[in-house]
Amino acid sequence: MEIPESHQFRTVFYEHYPVVRRKLVALVRDEAAADDLAQEVFLKLYRNPPDDPGALGAWLHRVLTRAGYDYLDKKARERRLQSKQELLFEGEGAPSGEEELLRLSEQEEVRNWLEELPERDRQALLLRYSGYSYEEIAQQLDMRQPLVGTMLHRATKRLRQTAAKAMPQRD
Repeated sequence: MEIPESHQFRTVFYEHYPVVRRKLVALVRDEAAADDLAQEVFLKLYRNPPDDPGALGAWLHRVLTRAGYDYLDKKARERRLQSKQELLFEGEGAPSGEEELLRLSEQEEVRNWLEELPERDRQALLLRYSGYSYEEIAQQLDMRQPLVGTMLHRATKRLRQTAAKAMPQRD
């Protein structure tokens, strides 16, 4: 399906935009964000249309759903970061010297466990816990996005196994 013909694309846009926007508003509960996300969906359609014209509706639904979930994930990460920053600036969450020493010690242990993992697992976990989305991780690791979740699950499992092996060695 070669949509980028300006008249054909305009027709598809005017026909499908209201539905795409309505679904995004229902998903993200923010009209301004839904407008932006709908534009992104149609920009993706313009740049890389589906091969089968009969699958356009399903393709749009899949892309808008992914865009909406990525937006919600990003907002959740921003809220968590803001909460952490507020705790630090309020002074209530300021750790004592002993707590800070324990935290640094735990970080060092986790770093050591991560070093025992294969490079790709280590990179994937570090990217995810640095706030990267599945799409960004897939780009960084040069892999297909649908495989990222499975890879992260397996990497987390390996990290837990590594930590479990190391735990009895304490004392």
